Amino acid sequence: MFTIIKRDKTTKARLGLLKTAHGTVKTPAYVFVGTYANIRHLSPADIKKTGAQIIISNTFHLWDRSKKEKDFLAKGFGKISTMTDSGGFQVLSLAFDDKNKIGKFMTGDTKPDVSYKRTRIKITSQGVKFLWNGRWKFLGPELSMKIQSHIGADIVFAFDHITSPLDTYEYNKKAIAMTDKWAKICLKTRNPKQLLFGIVQGGLFKDLRIKSAKSIGAMPFDGFGIGGSYTKEQIAGVLKYVIPYLPDEKPRHLLGVGKVADVFEAIENGIDMFDCVIPTREARHGRLYTRTGHMDIRKGKYVDDKKIIEHGCDCLTCSSKISRAAVRALIKSEDRKLNATGQRWCLLHNMWFFNNLLKQTRAALSRGSYASFQNKFLARFATRP
Repeated sequence: MFTIIKRDKTTKARLGLLKTAHGTVKTPAYVFVGTYANIRHLSPADIKKTGAQIIISNTFHLWDRSKKEKDFLAKGFGKISTMTDSGGFQVLSLAFDDKNKIGKFMTGDTKPDVSYKRTRIKITSQGVKFLWNGRWKFLGPELSMKIQSHIGADIVFAFDHITSPLDTYEYNKKAIAMTDKWAKICLKTRNPKQLLFGIVQGGLFKDLRIKSAKSIGAMPFDGFGIGGSYTKEQIAGVLKYVIPYLPDEKPRHLLGVGKVADVFEAIENGIDMFDCVIPTREARHGRLYTRTGHMDIRKGKYVDDKKIIEHGCDCLTCSSKISRAAVRALIKSEDRKLNATGQRWCLLHNMWFFNNLLKQTRAALSRGSYASFQNKFLARFATRP
């Protein structure tokens, strides 16, 4: 299922192959987010042209979708592998009202606080009730496994209790106990044809992270996810706590992290896969990635720019000689079809950029020059176009 081909001598980075029902994922790999079993404005053929190997979709949001939409995830991507999360992330994202909204990432001076109440969810030992579209819906570990089995992704995640960066030690302690309990139920009720990953929680607390990693790592999962919320500065620390206590021979996935610097941080700490909305979400708003940083294609300075997005880029957008000015005009257009075309060109570029970055990273690992490649890439990326 998962084979480690080579290990880096100076970091914990490793080169591997993860076999799924729909193909083989070369790791380290970027996992792209297709919340509703697709990536808006792109066809399956478009997605393949970006070099994408694997897509993750959202179980909670696919829950009430039509059978046709769910089947698209299992069948529509062809040889592209697929994942679904458990619905556990919504225990954070749907928990708070708009006034007290709390995200996955907070600022560096974040401190635990008990004043924020979860008014839109109710957590029980059996699962979680969500206030969604004016009514309460219950989702627990057994139902999550059932829904994910019906959706049919290659890799699924155990239902877990994610916490916010503001949650106290005691709250996190209860959350990892609940995550353990639900993990055991998921293992008992899983579809054996799917690969099942357990999730490590524990918030910002070292001893709780280690406790969770030991417990989840001892369970017979096919792989492991590292979940939770933290500041950007704390990602490496959390990984250093967790990785030593997970089985070395199984794949590791970092949930919801994927900026360029974070990608390298994850890889050098032993992560094999990571998912993030950044490449696609930012593409739809005209923020494009290049070897020297970001560019906002919507800015006026590109109105007459006849250059392609990036010289030497082999994405479909750049190889089609679509100019910066043309992309800008399309994505700024109030015509929905023209705007969608502009978003498509941006999506094709950003997804190819991240896939190519990981391809180059794997090549560097194969050569034994990972650290050198990372340092050179980050130094150049910081210069901005």
